[in-house]
Amino acid sequence: MEKENASYGVKEIARRANVSTATVDRVLHNRTGVSEKTKQRINEIIKELDYQPNILASRLASRKVINLAILIPAVSEETNFWEAPLNGVRRAEAELKQYGVQTRVHFFDLNDKDSFAGKVQEILDQEVQGILLAPSFIEETKKFAELCHKRKIPFAFIDSDVPGVHNLTYIGPHLYKSGYVGAKLLTYRLNAEKKVLIINISKEIDNYNYQEIEDGFRSYFKDHDQPNEIVRIDIRETDYQSVARHLTYVFHLNKDIGAAFVTNSRVHTVASFLKNSHRTDVSLIGYDFVKENVGYLESNVIDFLICHRPEDQGYRGIMALYQRLIVNSSVTKLNYMPIDIVTKENYEFYQN
Repeated sequence: MEKENASYGVKEIARRANVSTATVDRVLHNRTGVSEKTKQRINEIIKELDYQPNILASRLASRKVINLAILIPAVSEETNFWEAPLNGVRRAEAELKQYGVQTRVHFFDLNDKDSFAGKVQEILDQEVQGILLAPSFIEETKKFAELCHKRKIPFAFIDSDVPGVHNLTYIGPHLYKSGYVGAKLLTYRLNAEKKVLIINISKEIDNYNYQEIEDGFRSYFKDHDQPNEIVRIDIRETDYQSVARHLTYVFHLNKDIGAAFVTNSRVHTVASFLKNSHRTDVSLIGYDFVKENVGYLESNVIDFLICHRPEDQGYRGIMALYQRLIVNSSVTKLNYMPIDIVTKENYEFYQN
C-alpha cells in the first residue's frame, strides 16, 4: 500500500503541533520568531510524516534571485580548454533560470596570481549566494576559501582540488589514479632501457594537482617493477620558444628518452617540439580534448589524451550549488569524473 504520509501537508503538521500554519512555514524556511521548543516539536512531526515541502514551487512563486559567481581561467592562445566548463555552466543556468538562478562569470589569467586575486576581490565585493571556481593558485584559493567560509557562502571546486578547506564539493578527476592510468598507457611500447620524461609546464609548479598526478604516475612504475628511469622537468615559461629551449637541453642530457608524459593540457607544445626536432621515436601522452591537442593526436605525434569531461564538471558544479541553496539537500563531498582515453581512432566520436 502506498505510503499515506506523502499526502500530509502544512495544515496537518500545524494541527498536530497545535500551532498556526504560519508558524510551520517559519520553521520550514528557517525564519525567526519561533521558540526552540516549538521548533523542535514541529521538526519531529515533519520527520515523522516524512514531509517534503514543494521547494521548487515555492521558488517559482518567490521570484527571489540566487546569484552564483563563476571563477575560471580565460581562454587563451595556449588552450581553449576552459570553453568546455563554461558551456556546462551555461547549460545548467538555462535549466535553472526559472528558479531564479543567475550566473556571472569572472575570468582570470592562468599565468597571473594577481589576476586571480583581483577577481576574488571583485566577487567578494558583490552579493553572491554561491561560488563555482577552478582553484588554480593554491595559497590564494585557501585565503579565498576561508573568507567564503566565514561569510557562509558555499563554494564548489572543479577540475582541481585543494584539500583541507571547507568547499561544498569537488567535481573533477581522481588525480592520483589519472596519473596511474597515464603511466600504464605510456608503457605499452616502452623499452626497458629507455628513460621516461615527466613534464610540468606551468608558472604555478608548486601545485597539489600536479604532485598528485605525478605520484600516481610514479606509483605505477613502482607497483609493476618497471626498470625505466624517470626524469622530471619543470618549465615555468609557457610559450613555445621557452618550452623548446628547456626540452632541447633535457634531451641533450638524456639521449635515451623513449616516452614523455605532460601533466596538463599543454601537451601540444611538447608535440610541436617533437615534430619540429624529428623525434618520432618518443611516445607522448597528455591531457585534455582541446583543438591544439587533437591535431597532434590525429597525426600520431600524441599517442593518447586523458580527458575528464570538463563540460560536465561545469554543469554538475552549478547543479551542486543548486542542490545546496535551493533544494537544501546534502551534496557529496567528492564527485570523481570518469578517466577517458582518447586516441586517433576514437576522437571523432568523443564528446568533451
